[in-house]
Amino acid sequence: MIGLFIAVLAIVSGVVGALVGLGGGIILVPALLYFGISLGYIDDLTPQKIVGLSVVMMIFTGLSSTLSHIKAKTVDYRSGFIFFMGSVPGTIVGAYINKKLNVEAFELYFGILMIILAIVLLVRDRLKPVQWFVNHGYKRVFTDKEGKQYTYGYPIWFAILATFGVGIISGMFGIGGGSMIIPMMLVLFLFPAHVAVPTSMFLVFLTSIVNSYAHFSLGHIPWQYVIPVSIGALIGGKLGADLNKRFSSKTIVLFLRIMLLVMGIRSIVSSIL
Repeated sequence: MIGLFIAVLAIVSGVVGALVGLGGGIILVPALLYFGISLGYIDDLTPQKIVGLSVVMMIFTGLSSTLSHIKAKTVDYRSGFIFFMGSVPGTIVGAYINKKLNVEAFELYFGILMIILAIVLLVRDRLKPVQWFVNHGYKRVFTDKEGKQYTYGYPIWFAILATFGVGIISGMFGIGGGSMIIPMMLVLFLFPAHVAVPTSMFLVFLTSIVNSYAHFSLGHIPWQYVIPVSIGALIGGKLGADLNKRFSSKTIVLFLRIMLLVMGIRSIVSSIL
């Protein structure tokens, strides 16, 4: 029963994560914190094992989503690998920081992070694009199916530095980093939205492989739950990627803002009481 429940959580996480490019960990981690630790429905879960399970899930969510987007040719592989260069050392540092966090500290910091991410999601559509980064950086050009051309770009040093910070947070809390990097891609680097989400999921896939190895070496992977999470993530990632092509993600993002605020507040309160 527990395996089936975790698989369902992974499907939901994969759908939402792939739909808006967040990777899914932002759903799975607070859900497992609540059901597994706060309510005690799942035995032997710690913040470290939850993060380890989340990063394994994101390998399959990212892979499933990326494979789906390959056909549409909307993945910017070069940018993905450049961002990956910064993320790799960041995820390793984050995994070692995670090792030192107890339940109360993890819930407090994770709650604060969720509230910050909810605010970022709230204001990201209202922020005005910044042309400076494109003018002073590595430029890319994308032409969509209608023949419309988009020019975007970034200073490589800045992208690597920024993704290093994103990698630390990803390694600490088991989230894909898309919730942080997509606003940066859209507002600072002027990525077209239909390139930003697939490229973010490609980065989630690459980063999660390194992240999983780091947590594996620290003994943070609860192997008994890996199979249901992997199957659920593959299904959810494929469904989310398909929905991303067909529907606007505004409703999902609105729901996500509310959920992040509620779960963030709950996590902070739980760490204090």
